[in-house]
Amino acid sequence: MNIDAMKQHGAFSWNELLTTDVAGAKAFYGALLGWTLEDMKSNGKDYTIAKAGAAQVGGIMAIPAQAKGMPPAWGAYVTVNNVDALIPQVKKLGGSICVPPMDIPGLGRFMVIQDPQGATLSLITYI
Repeated sequence: MNIDAMKQHGAFSWNELLTTDVAGAKAFYGALLGWTLEDMKSNGKDYTIAKAGAAQVGGIMAIPAQAKGMPPAWGAYVTVNNVDALIPQVKKLGGSICVPPMDIPGLGRFMVIQDPQGATLSLITYI
């Protein structure tokens, strides 16, 4: 993971799969893409870091309870200077907040927004 690139405002910085079958996803993507998969805990929940060589390229986790019923999907994170400060602008531009800002201990703060066309995107401020 290139920490400097991750911290650039407006840059895509992380990819994450939310799935109903973490073990199946790990087997599929590990075999398909040759990823090394490292299990860890994040916010007390199971999380898997996917690596291409030495570079961290994404994460895999179970769909959280608050998103129950959503289909498995890959999501992208874009770095911003201040997640909380963007809330009024998201709303002014016709978007909405799907997941309000929350902390990821030791990493930063994120939220999930939806644009006026219905596409969702995660915004993150790294510490």
